[in-house]
Amino acid sequence: MAFRGTNSSSGMGVAEHSKSTYLELQRKKVHRYVIFKIDEKKKEVVVEKTGGPAESYDDFTASLPENDCRYAVYDFDFVTAENCQKSKIFFIAWSPSVSRIRAKMLYATSKERFRRELEGIHYEIQATDPTEMDIDVIRERAN
Repeated sequence: MAFRGTNSSSGMGVAEHSKSTYLELQRKKVHRYVIFKIDEKKKEVVVEKTGGPAESYDDFTASLPENDCRYAVYDFDFVTAENCQKSKIFFIAWSPSVSRIRAKMLYATSKERFRRELEGIHYEIQATDPTEMDIDVIRERAN
C-alpha cells in the first residue's frame, strides 16, 4: 500500500484504497457512506465498511462502534426549499466518550491529515454521542 508522507505528530498514512473508496462515493455515488479506522500495525487509515446507495442514515449510524473511534463520510441527499435535489458530503469524526483515551488521542492527532486527503467535503461534524450527529443535525447543516 502506497501513501503520501506521514503526519509528524501521529505518523498515520492514508491507504490508497481509502482515497479511491472515497472518490467512488464522491464521484460515482457507489457508496452511501464509508467508515474508516486506524490500523495501528500498518500505521494508516483503512476502509472498515461501506454502505450501498440504498442504505439509510440509520444503517450508517448502526455501523459505528459504540465504544471506539472512527472517521466516516456520509453522502446526504436532500431536497431544497426550491425543490432542487442536492447532495452534501459530511465528514464525521466519531469519538464516543466511553472510548479509550489512547484511541481518542490517536484519532484526534490524525484527523487533519486524513481530512485533507478527502477533497470535496462540505461539512464536518465532531460527535461524542449519537445525538450530536442525529439526522436532524445533518439536515439542518445541509440546508
